[in-house]
Amino acid sequence: MTESHISKADLVALGTGRLSELLLELALREPSVHKALQRHLSDHAASESSPSIKSADEDEPYMVGSSSAMRGIFSIIRKFASVDAPVLVTGETGTGKELAAHAIHERSSRAQGPFVAINCAALPPTLIASELFGHEKGSFTGAHERRIGRIEAAEGGTVFLDEIGDLAPEMQVLLLRFLQERTIDRIGARKPITVDARVIAATNADLAKEMEEGRFREDLYYRLNVLVIDMPPLRARQVDIDLLCTFFVQKLAAEMGRTIRGIDEDGRQAIRDYHWPGNVRELISCIRRAVVMAEGEKISLPDLGLPASSEERPYSIEIKAVSLEEARNMTEGHLIRKALQSNNENIKKAALDLKVSRPTLYRLMEKHMIHVSKDLAVQPRA
Repeated sequence: MTESHISKADLVALGTGRLSELLLELALREPSVHKALQRHLSDHAASESSPSIKSADEDEPYMVGSSSAMRGIFSIIRKFASVDAPVLVTGETGTGKELAAHAIHERSSRAQGPFVAINCAALPPTLIASELFGHEKGSFTGAHERRIGRIEAAEGGTVFLDEIGDLAPEMQVLLLRFLQERTIDRIGARKPITVDARVIAATNADLAKEMEEGRFREDLYYRLNVLVIDMPPLRARQVDIDLLCTFFVQKLAAEMGRTIRGIDEDGRQAIRDYHWPGNVRELISCIRRAVVMAEGEKISLPDLGLPASSEERPYSIEIKAVSLEEARNMTEGHLIRKALQSNNENIKKAALDLKVSRPTLYRLMEKHMIHVSKDLAVQPRA
C-alpha cells in the first residue's frame, strides 16, 4: 500500500490507540507537526474534552491520555478551573493528582499568580504552623526575622495541599478558618492577615473513613468535599498505556541523549499485562531505567525489568485479604479489560473473544465500572 492510497477505512482499522501513538511520535520528532498539533488542541480546548499534550522540552506539567476516563478528567478540570472554589483531588499514589491541580491552576483566572505546593506529610510537626502561616521576628527562639508562610506566599494564586489527610488536627482548625474567612495568623502577629489564595487539596486516603474514626475534622471534610476529582489508576486506562509509553520513551531518550525508537512487542505486552500498583509514576520510573539499559534502538523486555507474562507476574494484592468471590471478580475484570485493550475497545470483537453476548459484556462492564471511548463502542441493540 502506497501513501497516496491510504484511505479513511485504513486509518480506522489501525484503531485510535495506534493512531494516537503514531501522531504523538511524529509530533515529537517534527517541530512543524508538533506546533500544528499544539495549535489544534489550543483551538479546541475551550469546547472539547480532548487530551492535553505538551512537548518534552516544556517545563510545564503534562497530562497524556485519550481514554474515556481521561477525557472525563480533562472535562472536569476545565469546569473546575472556571470557578474559584476549593477542590479535592483523590486517587492512588502516582495517578497525577498534582498534575491535575496544576492544570486547574493554569486554566483558571489565577494562572498568572503563584502555584505553591505543600506536602503536609513531610512538614516537621514542630515547624508546621510556621511553614504554613509564617512567623514574626522574635516570636519564638530562633525566629531571627519575619518569615512569610507558604499560604501567604500563594497570594493571588493557588496553594496545593498534598496528603491533606496527614495534616495535624490543630492545623486542620486553622486551615478551616482560612477557607471560611480568608485570613491567617502569623505566629506572634497581633492581627489576622487577609490572603487571597485558592486551595486545592489532594489525598490517597479515604477521608470519609478518617472523619468517621476521628482523625479528620467533619467540618473541614464537608468544606473540601464539594468539587472532587477522582484520578483513575493506570490499570483503568489500558487504552492510554501505549500512548504514554511512546510519549515517555521519546521524552526521556531526548533528555538522556539516547536514540531510542520504541519498545519491542514482548516489552509492550509485558507493560500491558502488568498491574502497575505505582501507576503512571511507576511507569515513568520503569521507562527511565529501560532507556538507560537499552543497548539497541528498541527497548526490550529485559531492559524493563518486568515479567514476561501475567503468569510470571508477582501478585500485587495480598492473598490473605482476598476471598474467593473477590478473586473471581478481579480475574473477571482483568480478562474483560485485556479483551477490550487487545481489540482497541471494540465491544463486538471483545465479546467474541470472551465467548459472551454483547449485552452480557455490557452488563459485566457496568459491574466492574469499565468504560470505553464512545466513538469506539458498539452500542447494544434495542
